[in-house]
Amino acid sequence: MTSSTTDFLAIGRRVIRRESEALDILADTLDGGFSAAVDLILQAQGRVIVCGMGKSGHIARKIAATFASTGTPAQFVHPGEASHGDLGMVTESDVALVLSNSGETPELADIIAHTRRFGIPLIGVAGREGSTLLRQADVAILLPTVPEACETGIVPTTSTTMTLALGDALAIALMEHRQFTPDQFRIFHPGGKLGAKLATVRQLMHADLPLVEEHTPMSETLLTMSQKGFGVVGVTDVQGHLAGIITDGDLRRHMEGLLSLSAAQVMTRHPRTIGPDALAEKAVAVMQAKKITSLFVVDPEGTGHAVGLIHIHDCLRAGVV
Repeated sequence: MTSSTTDFLAIGRRVIRRESEALDILADTLDGGFSAAVDLILQAQGRVIVCGMGKSGHIARKIAATFASTGTPAQFVHPGEASHGDLGMVTESDVALVLSNSGETPELADIIAHTRRFGIPLIGVAGREGSTLLRQADVAILLPTVPEACETGIVPTTSTTMTLALGDALAIALMEHRQFTPDQFRIFHPGGKLGAKLATVRQLMHADLPLVEEHTPMSETLLTMSQKGFGVVGVTDVQGHLAGIITDGDLRRHMEGLLSLSAAQVMTRHPRTIGPDALAEKAVAVMQAKKITSLFVVDPEGTGHAVGLIHIHDCLRAGVV
């Protein structure tokens, strides 16, 4: 390992430890202002308008996105654009969350004045006590005084990390208070790997099912099994309940005299099933644990009727595995 590599590692570790220590201090210094900010957002009938300039603006965008995806309607408004017409986006039903490390960022003056003029609740987050932003805010959150991660102390690093973590803390506090569920989260994340992980069985299952009745001769059962192409057929009783399934393994076990048997004589009783509202990821876990490739989906009302079938290939195509 060269001396330069050693130096780089030392710098990297110093930066991460310095920011980690700052987060510990932030957690310890959170006070009633944090709770008041959560309450103010909960009372708002509109959106959370998140605003910041420069590096704080980048953090503000992320905080707004986190709010929006966890059940708190939010929008980032650029302070420069706000001064040229976008103040019209900020209404009296909203609440403003304004970020500034110094609390004196000149570009924020118009949006702060707008909130004061129209009685729009203002939450200010800054690192300087007594700054204009914190003095004007209805709820002021003062970030602790800690050194930036760079030795010059001029690059926004530790301060932006604390602001980002504070935004996450607000979002999660709101999310847990509202009892925001994974199903609701999935509505806002339909795409990508996250959307795939939160897909439900209902979204991926097939409704055109390979089903036969118990008395069905195996000659007809094999035809149904072949036509549907799932490598499995469900067997129903006289009430229409899923009584069993027949797989390739069942066929091999009953090879001798197979065509003289009925579906009920060949089927495996009490098959493993899943409900339509379960996550597809759970279906994959069941199939992997049982070393099977498909699951019948049964009516969640407890009727025992098959309403769908999910195959491992469906999950693969959707990116669940």
